[in-house]
Amino acid sequence: MSDDFTLPDDPGTGTGLVSSPVTPGALLEALNDEQRRAVETTDGPLLVLSGAGTGKTRVLTTRLAYILASGRAQPWRMLAVTFTNRAAREMRERLATMIGPASESLWLGTFHAIGVRILRRHAELVGLKSNFTILDTDDQLRLLKQIMEAEGIDTRKSPPPALMGILQRWKDRGLTPDKVRDESSGERHRREALALFAPYQRRLLAVNAADFGDLLLHNLTLFQNHPDVLAQYQDQFRYILVDEYQDTNVSQYLWLRLLTQRHKNLCCVGDDDQSIYSWRGAEVGNILRFEQDFPGAQVIRLESNYRSSASILAAASGLIRHNKGRLGKDLRAAALDDPGDKVSLRGVWDGEEEARVVVEEIEAEQRQGRSLGEMAILVRAGFQTREFEERFIITGVPYRVVGGPRFYERQEIRDAIAYLRVILQPDDDLALVRILNVPKRGLGDSTLQTLHLVARGQGVTLMEAARRLVETDELRPTARVALRALIADFDRWRDQVDRKGARELTALMLDESGYMAMWLADRSPDAPGRIENLKEMVAALEEYENLAGFLEHVSLVMENDQRNDHDRVTVMTLHAAKGLEFDVVFLPGWEEGLFPHQRALEEGGDRALEEERRLAYVGITRARRRVFVSFAANRRVYGRWQTAIQSRFISELPPGAVRQATAPGVPGGRRGFGEYRYDWKASGWREGGGNAPVIDVPARQVVTQASFSPYPVGDRVFHQKFGYGVVRDVDGEKLSILFDKTGMKKVMTRFVQKG
Repeated sequence: MSDDFTLPDDPGTGTGLVSSPVTPGALLEALNDEQRRAVETTDGPLLVLSGAGTGKTRVLTTRLAYILASGRAQPWRMLAVTFTNRAAREMRERLATMIGPASESLWLGTFHAIGVRILRRHAELVGLKSNFTILDTDDQLRLLKQIMEAEGIDTRKSPPPALMGILQRWKDRGLTPDKVRDESSGERHRREALALFAPYQRRLLAVNAADFGDLLLHNLTLFQNHPDVLAQYQDQFRYILVDEYQDTNVSQYLWLRLLTQRHKNLCCVGDDDQSIYSWRGAEVGNILRFEQDFPGAQVIRLESNYRSSASILAAASGLIRHNKGRLGKDLRAAALDDPGDKVSLRGVWDGEEEARVVVEEIEAEQRQGRSLGEMAILVRAGFQTREFEERFIITGVPYRVVGGPRFYERQEIRDAIAYLRVILQPDDDLALVRILNVPKRGLGDSTLQTLHLVARGQGVTLMEAARRLVETDELRPTARVALRALIADFDRWRDQVDRKGARELTALMLDESGYMAMWLADRSPDAPGRIENLKEMVAALEEYENLAGFLEHVSLVMENDQRNDHDRVTVMTLHAAKGLEFDVVFLPGWEEGLFPHQRALEEGGDRALEEERRLAYVGITRARRRVFVSFAANRRVYGRWQTAIQSRFISELPPGAVRQATAPGVPGGRRGFGEYRYDWKASGWREGGGNAPVIDVPARQVVTQASFSPYPVGDRVFHQKFGYGVVRDVDGEKLSILFDKTGMKKVMTRFVQKG
């Protein structure tokens, strides 16, 4: 339990104001005019549109201190809500230096922390006891699986994480089971989720537990069903402040609306241009509708940026103006005397060369005295990190992957490598244990225990023990059949090691083992990223003559990173970078289909495109001094070479803020940054830019059927909307299927299952 859950109780009925060690005037001295207006506008609804690097945390903390110092409210009558415990701790630490011990009486914490505090006081009113347990993700899934078994829902065809994701999205929207619309004609998973919602909630109450989605959902139920309780908190919280308002979901929005109905002193700080979390429930409409939702609201824009150079801000502002769904503001550099370097735009031949020249640029910056810790590579998709990690290993440049494991440490990659280790070395017991029942094949703990007993008793490896056990009656018939099939799979793959290339064999293994199909059937938010990583690994295997060479390389990579350098280049996704800042930022992979991401566009249309553009804006504004944007003339995507078209975001950058760059230290005749430029009028690439002739980018090794597809031509499959059909063609993740009743359709692999 975090510190946010243990704030001091309200100081009873005392009405005296708390004296502050500072005066209101002294608090305002360090603020610019925009920040000062945001602090002094204390009464009524206020939206502070705070652009990147404009000092929003200073405004929030100073506003809290100002209200206390000016005698407008006691500390316990103020509520400040953040999204992360880190933000809450930072605000409390700053406030402690400004107003002393009074800061401890503030209601300051995350939405969940404040929700828990209220809920524990009134738990009985929603059917809980005050000592209720908050379930973590594993416990939530375990409970849901129990409900699914009781309801007769197959956990293999309907993955619990997918159904739990649907339940949590409903809770994010403030919906209880009786408020979810009829899903009888909807997608199967949604129908099943609705059938499970009420039993799941009843079971949570029965075991005196709540999941994270319940913490605010129960608050809403409490406030709506018990007006006296709501009135108590409406009266108590005279001033309410909210950080990162653009990231609120519907449930959080409704909670705030209820609490502010009496005093109406709501101050929300946020940036509509940095709303990038719709995939986890955030509603950008909450901030866009603020003036309509809270009549009489004032809007104050913080546009003086203290982080980035004028050229960087010009590029970011010019790009984000292409979004229609925004309130509008223009960032300007607080230091106007030096515009700084323009954004460097760089074209390269392919992803491998992109990694090489980015790392060369990093080394050049380091030679000029720049710390590696002040440089970051921000990627759109996790699979992009592999080529950069490989290059860092070769050059010996220290790096760290933030917000997730390094490429070869990811769960799905470790699983795939474990399969390959057993293929190459059947005596590798550790690798076999890892994937014995992944995907689930009925070989659980009891089977593994029996294998270990036989192996130890007879002094053999687990694989040899398995071969002996399938010839006896020691195991249950179903487990014996599954184990015999797995042994046969490994024997078959091992026989093909010398006949098939490493890439082809790995793709075959992922297909025939059911491992790729397992993730394709998974509807959890991280499943698409895992699939992308597996495909990236398959593509990388083309560089190796055999499996042994690849596995040796992986071992060296993992060993190489054991050192403890503190000065490291940061590698992370754009989503994870929000709120951070670096001197130098590299933004690779600005190509159509990668950024903006094709899957986002297919699923979300124009709304998703605007969020992708906001993500680009976030990436640019992470930089203080220099930004390098790069794109490739062609890129190998999951084993297929494709001509890459530069991102539309590049053409939306204002020309005056961008310069074509050439990679440092690239000798003559060697392709470097700035050597290729896409000509939209001619629909082709020009080498060297200018009026050079349009060149053809070779689509090297283009394949019509991806060998890693879980649905090869001839497979019979089922689609929720179109019914049963037969696969006629495979193009990456797109299948052409002749359906029995609706004819030929083209669909994505993740929307079908084996028929």
